[in-house]
Amino acid sequence: MQIQWFPGHMAKTARLISENLKLTDVVVEIADARIPVSSRNPYLAKLLGNKPRVLVLNKADLADPKISALWKKKYAEIGQSVVFVNSRDEKIWNHIISAVEEALKELLLRRKEKNMVGRPIRMMITGIPNVGKSTFINNMSGRASAKTGDRPGVTTGKQWVTLRGGYELLDTPGMLWQKFEGENEGMHLAFTGAIKDDIIDTEELAFHMLNFLKENYPDAVTARYGIENPGELGGYELLCAVAERRKFIVSGGEPDTERAARIVIDEVRGAKLGRISFESPENL
Repeated sequence: MQIQWFPGHMAKTARLISENLKLTDVVVEIADARIPVSSRNPYLAKLLGNKPRVLVLNKADLADPKISALWKKKYAEIGQSVVFVNSRDEKIWNHIISAVEEALKELLLRRKEKNMVGRPIRMMITGIPNVGKSTFINNMSGRASAKTGDRPGVTTGKQWVTLRGGYELLDTPGMLWQKFEGENEGMHLAFTGAIKDDIIDTEELAFHMLNFLKENYPDAVTARYGIENPGELGGYELLCAVAERRKFIVSGGEPDTERAARIVIDEVRGAKLGRISFESPENL
């Protein structure tokens, strides 16, 4: 399944990031814990250069905890600052701020030496669409947050938001990239809903999803759909089996695979089959 998706605002967002980067102390990149590789825009690394970064893997409550543990180990080995969170959790503040301060420890030490302790710490929030960035920002800012005017960034249509504790953040629009290098990259983004469903063949996506599940989470398929030994069936055969188990039948007695496909996709994304990760460091 080949998926290509080119959002027209990518260049505009890239300019916004570049123009405001010099005003930023640290970049907080939000990605999806279920697809830590595919949900990170490779173009972003070129834009950010050596700017301090914190990777926040959101939706960790939907990801397989065993796979997430492998990712934590992998990131620790390469020295990547990473935090696994559920952006709806009210307790994320301390985890994020601790990671930000660790990433900025040299800068904060210099400011302390120069008696600049009261200067705000500015965070730029980046990430592709549908990784929970807005929920994360709302959680961090809270109801009492205030937007500050007369600052660079305001003229671009974005504003710095003042947080508690002397922090400010700047949101940036979600930015997908022009061309996916591999088939799995686009497919994994489609699995999690990062790519609009209206440009995707729903049935094809569902049977690719079922092929993945039968190989990696066969017990979940059996438990949810009552299909014994799913590994013996192909993706389309599994989709037909789901339609039959749910009694989705069209005229002539044929399985309604289109309806079954929508159900499978929605239920996998909604963790009805349990916590599932689509990428593991062992398979990359």
